Amino acid sequence: MTTKIFRKKIVCIGAGYVGGPTMTIIANNCPDYQVTVVDISEERINAWNSDQLPIFEPGLLERIQKTRGKNLFFSTDIDRCIEEADIIFVAVNTPTKTFGEGEGKAVDLQYIEQTARRIKKNAKSNKIVVEKSTIPVRAAETLANILHSGSNSVQFEILSNPEFMAEGTGVEDMEAPDRVLIGSKGTPSGIIARDTLMEIYLHWVPRERLVTTNLWSSELSKLVSNAFLAQRISSINTIAALCEVTEADVTEVSRAIGMDSRIGAKFLNAGPGFGGSCFRKDILNLVYLCEYYQLPEVAAFWEQVVALNDYQMERYVKRILQAMFNTLVGKKLAVFGFAFKPDTGDTRDAPAIYICKQLLEERADLNITDPHALDNARKELQGIEGEVSFVEDPYKAAEGAHGIALITEWNLYQELDYQKIYDSMEKPAFIFDGRNCLDHQALYEIGFNVYPLGKPPLNHL
Repeated sequence: MTTKIFRKKIVCIGAGYVGGPTMTIIANNCPDYQVTVVDISEERINAWNSDQLPIFEPGLLERIQKTRGKNLFFSTDIDRCIEEADIIFVAVNTPTKTFGEGEGKAVDLQYIEQTARRIKKNAKSNKIVVEKSTIPVRAAETLANILHSGSNSVQFEILSNPEFMAEGTGVEDMEAPDRVLIGSKGTPSGIIARDTLMEIYLHWVPRERLVTTNLWSSELSKLVSNAFLAQRISSINTIAALCEVTEADVTEVSRAIGMDSRIGAKFLNAGPGFGGSCFRKDILNLVYLCEYYQLPEVAAFWEQVVALNDYQMERYVKRILQAMFNTLVGKKLAVFGFAFKPDTGDTRDAPAIYICKQLLEERADLNITDPHALDNARKELQGIEGEVSFVEDPYKAAEGAHGIALITEWNLYQELDYQKIYDSMEKPAFIFDGRNCLDHQALYEIGFNVYPLGKPPLNHL
C-alpha cells in the first residue's frame, strides 16, 4: 500500500463487471481518493492485479495500468478495507432466484445481506454505503435495517447509485455519462452523504448531468431503464418477423421510424434477441414487483417483452432449419460470434447459448468462433451433448461448413474475405446474418444463399 495521504478512502465490494471498471474510472479521475476493489475470489483479484484482466472492455487495461498501485488497489482483505473506508460501494452479484418464493423472477438478495452483515461487523466508524448492484426498489430499507440492528453505534447512510454503462462501451459510458443518478434520503445526513458522493463525480462529470432523487426512485429507475431498452428490441424484432412474410425490409422500416424525433433511432436494430446479465433479470424482477404489489396487468405487459425475446431466438433457429431442407443432422454450421454483443467477452444470457443448444438438439455439428468469448463459450456449453468445436480463426471455422450463423456483429466479420470462405464450404452454402451487418447482395453474387433478419432471402435454390 502507498503512504500517500488521501482525501477519502473508497472500497468497492465486488470485483465483477460493475465494480472493477467503475472504480477504475473513479481512480483515474480522482487521484486524491484511495480506491480499493475487494472480492472473496483470490483468482479474480489476482487477475485484476495482472495484465490478463478477468473481463474484456476496450480501454480498461490502459486505465488500470495508469493508476494501479498508486491510488487503485485490488485486494482480498475485505474486513480491513471495510474498517478503513469512508465510502463503501456494494457491487456484488444479484442473480434471479432459482428457488422458493419468486423463483425465476425475484432477485436473490442473499449476497447483499451477507455483505451488509460483514460491513456491520467490521465498521468501527460512520460509513456511507452506496448501492451499485442492481436491486429491487426499497432494498435500501433492508440494508439499513441490517446495518443499524442490535447495539451497533456506527451510523450508516445508504445511497442508491445505479450503473448505466453498456458492456463494450463501458469506459466511454462512464467517462462521458448521459447522467449519474444518486438517490438519497431527504434527511440532513442523507443530503450530506449525497453531496459527498456528488463531489467524487464532479471531478469529471458536469453538474447538470448529476440527477438526484429519493432512494426509491433511484432504485426503480435502473430496472425501468433496462426494461424500456429491452422493450424496444423486442418491438423491432416482432416487426422483423412481419417483414419476412410481407417482403418488407426491417432496416428500412427501422430507419423510417427512427427519424421521428419522438422515437429516435437507438435500439431499433433487429437481431436474434437481447442478452447480457441485466435485461432479462431486471425485467423479470420488475414483473415480480408488479405481481407483489398486485398489478397483474402491468406484470403481464413486461413479461411479454421476455416472451417475445424467447420467440425471436426460436424463430432464428427455425429459419436455419427450414432453409436447410428441414434437417441439420450431421451438417456443419460455423457460428460467428458467441458474446451477447461485440467488444465484450461476456456471454451471460447470450442468445448464442440458446441458439447453439437448439442447433445441437437438431444434431448439427458446430464450429464456434469469437475473438474474445471462446473461454466463456466453453463454460456455457460444458456438458451439452453434441459435436462442438471452438475455433479462433473464422476461416477455419467455416471450412467444410454447410452454413454460417452470424450471431454477434463483431467488426471482424464484416472485413472477412467471403469469396475465400465460400470456396472452402460445402455447397449449397448458406449464411444467416442475424445482425444484418454484412453486404447481402455481394454475398449472393459470390454464390451464398443469404438469409438476413427481417428481409426477404436472397437464394439460388
